[in-house]
Amino acid sequence: MLRVGLTGGLGSGKSTAAKLFAALGAHVLQSDAIGRELMEPGQSIYERMVEHFDSGVILADGTLDRAALARIAFMEGRVEELNAIAHPLVIARQVELTEEIFQQKPHAVVIVESALIFETHYGAPDGSRWQSRFDRIILVTAPEELKVARFVARSSTGKTISEERRAELEAEARRRLAQQMSDEQKSALSDYVLTNGGALTELEWQVDQLWPILEAVA
Repeated sequence: MLRVGLTGGLGSGKSTAAKLFAALGAHVLQSDAIGRELMEPGQSIYERMVEHFDSGVILADGTLDRAALARIAFMEGRVEELNAIAHPLVIARQVELTEEIFQQKPHAVVIVESALIFETHYGAPDGSRWQSRFDRIILVTAPEELKVARFVARSSTGKTISEERRAELEAEARRRLAQQMSDEQKSALSDYVLTNGGALTELEWQVDQLWPILEAVA
């Protein structure tokens, strides 16, 4: 078996790389998707968020107000409060799902896609950090201006936006990137680095070259 962490800063294209690995046969677990699942009413993150931030983070339909949580995290500088709640629960679920896969497929390659593998201060329930939770780390990199442009495009969902709105989104992207480690720092901690500053075919080629190596290690 092989436990792989796939990471990269905001707008790096790690989700695209994850899809490419999945198409080749990897079992991909997305931290964001796991987090969204656990934020549903009645789930662990939901209960802890409401307990910590009170009813101000609940929408009329009973679900969590993710926009309000984002404001609390990035505008009010309280991101670590949210991370302290969410990260341990998401990581615990990652470990649980990984073990379930290995029980069925002992030679599987399980890739956990997560933006904050290096940045998080939290580990699995047994106290293990990323150094022991993963056998290999893959980093996806891209130039910062391209990361910002991708964030703006994703946030505006392809619609034409005003220059004022564009400036707001760009500032938001830079705020988030400033809270993440640089690609240079992450590269030193990673086993493999994929560069995603050009055409999609370039990233596809790199993934195709790396996949047999991961399979052989598994």
